[in-house]
Order: sequence, then structure tokens, then C-alpha cells
Amino acid sequence: CLNACTYCKTKHARGDLASYPIEELVDRAKQSFQEGVCEIWLTSEDTGAYGRDIGTDLPTLLWKLVEVIPEGAMLRLGMTNPPYILEHLEEMAKILNHPRVYAFLHIPVQSASDSVLMDMKREYCVADFKQVVDFLKEKVPGITIATDIICGFPGETDEDFQETMKLVELYRFPSLFINQFYPRPGTPAAKMPQVPAAVKKQRTKDLSQLFHSYNPYDHKVGERQRVLVTEESFDSNYYVAHNPFYEQVLVPKDPLLMGKMVEVNIYEAGKHFMKAQPVSDARVHTASITRPLAKGEVSGLTEEFRRAPQNGTNWKAQPSAKIPVQTRLSSWMALQLPWQQEGGGLKILSVSLALLAVLVMFYYGGMKTKL
Repeated sequence: CLNACTYCKTKHARGDLASYPIEELVDRAKQSFQEGVCEIWLTSEDTGAYGRDIGTDLPTLLWKLVEVIPEGAMLRLGMTNPPYILEHLEEMAKILNHPRVYAFLHIPVQSASDSVLMDMKREYCVADFKQVVDFLKEKVPGITIATDIICGFPGETDEDFQETMKLVELYRFPSLFINQFYPRPGTPAAKMPQVPAAVKKQRTKDLSQLFHSYNPYDHKVGERQRVLVTEESFDSNYYVAHNPFYEQVLVPKDPLLMGKMVEVNIYEAGKHFMKAQPVSDARVHTASITRPLAKGEVSGLTEEFRRAPQNGTNWKAQPSAKIPVQTRLSSWMALQLPWQQEGGGLKILSVSLALLAVLVMFYYGGMKTKL
């Protein structure tokens, strides 16, 4: 992260910006798809700042990534702060319209008061945030914008908070992370004059009530959508899928749907999700990728390496593992523990029995001497 927000402790732990080279990220994505992954997330403390330390930028990385995403798989972008997305709005709109990229972006605003943002050292104003949101909503129809808000930051007045309420009422964010300010020790904000606890609590409650006063998905009941099924719901009653806007869609718990892209009909909408049934005449699309790793299998190992102990073939480490070593089966066997080798079990048993006999002899020998 390049910011130095006065309330944040993360920068102290994570340090300054450090971007991985594009080729390493692309190789890791390729490896994931080869191992059966159907959805990847690009995450960081501030995704929009990617590449500033190595002479590149986020759009350049994203265009390289979409080249290797197979049909039926999707990419989700992580959080980006307003200052760094402003520079790339045109390109980001094109990327977010790509059929294999979710039209979703998490852009924290934290407050709709410029004076509060200044005290936070957020390095943007409310107009900047609105410019980003308005542009993306125009150029990426249906895009989901998620945001964060802090209630009761030091110095926040009632007027400041009302500006934040108006912003939420204006955009009616479908995903809103509401945080009651907490002074983290060692941060500049902890030394500022604090808003009374009761006031912070009330503002958090008021904003939560506003957020729950609208249902962002009601108008989508009856729609036919394309969704990617990726996981099981918390209550284990459904599978969780996401449509192109990364909106949560619950589908029947049919094992044939897991990891597949399928068309569904929306029949119910809640505050945070929709429910759907697969369309009878829909084509279930499997991404052009291999079988997913089974539970316990290690990421990064090639199929050739996994088969090596069984068929005697050579193996080579993945480039991403940074171990350019080629080892034959004889070396592999040398690395195994004795009981993993042929006949090793008998050798270990023999040695163990011999040691046990020696210990018994010394023990009883000692007892006789003492008597």
C-alpha cells in the first residue's frame, strides 16, 4: 500500500509496496488452471497501486492474465483505493467488461466528508470517489461497487456523518462494510480527540438501518443468468455461485454443478443473495481445465512428478517453485525414509527389536547390582 492512513496499523506490519513481476503472476495463474481451478482472485492491500515500484501498472497485468484464463473460468479483482484507479479508468472499464472478468470492484470511500478524509490522510476527495463510481457505472453496465465506511472517526461531526448517509442513499451499494471507529494504539488517529462511544455506536446503527432498508436484487427475480458454481453455503444446504457481477446466487446442491458455469432462472431475492434453479435446456459449461486437486494434494507439482514414485519416470520442479533441479527415481528413493523403501519395514523392525533387547538387559542388570 502507498497510503499512510492515520487510523491504519496494517502498513506498520506490511511495509511499503512490493509488486510481483507480471510473468510470475501469469505463471501462477496458468498453474492454477492446470490444477483445476475455475476462479482466481487478484488481491493485495491496494490492487490499484500494483506495479508502481517495478515500472508497470494494473491494466498491463490484467490484459496479460485474461490471455491465459480458459473459457468457463473467471477472475475477480481485489480492493483498490480511489487515487490509483483514477489514472486507469478507461482501461479498467474495458477489462471489467471482459467476459472472463467479474464486473465487480471494491473501492473504499470511508467517509463522504472531505474534512474527515483529510484527517484520515486518504489522499482523495469525495468528488474523486464519485467520478470513479459514476464512470464505471456508465461504462460497465450492471457493475457491482462495494465500499467501506468508518463511523465516528475522530473529529467527525453530525454534518459530516449526514453527508455519508446521503452518499449511501444515492448509490445504494449492494455490498457495504460498516466499521465503528476503534483507535488502534500507535496510530496518529488514536491521539486525536475522540467521538464519544455512544455517538459512534448510534451512527453505526443508523447507517446499518439505512443499508438494510433497501433490497438490491428484488428487480432481478425472473431473470436468466449465467453463474459459476464454486463452493458450498455456510448452512450446507446450497451451492454458492456468482453471476457476471459477482452477486451471490444460491443453487441446488447438485455435485454435477460444482466448478461448472451454468444458466439459471432467479426465483427469489434476499438482501445478500439470490436463489435460482438451473434452466432445463441450459448447457452446463466445464472450463477447459483439468480435474481439480483432491483434498491433500499439493499445489505446484506436475502430473509427471506425482507419478514418479510409481512408474520410475523423471520429474522436474515447476518454474514457480524456483528449484531448477532434475532428479531420477534413484534419487527420489534415496530421499525416502527407510520404511518407505522396499524391505525397509523389516530392517526397521529388526533394529528396533535389537535395541529393545539391549535396554531390557541393562535394566535388569542394574536392578541386580543395586540389590
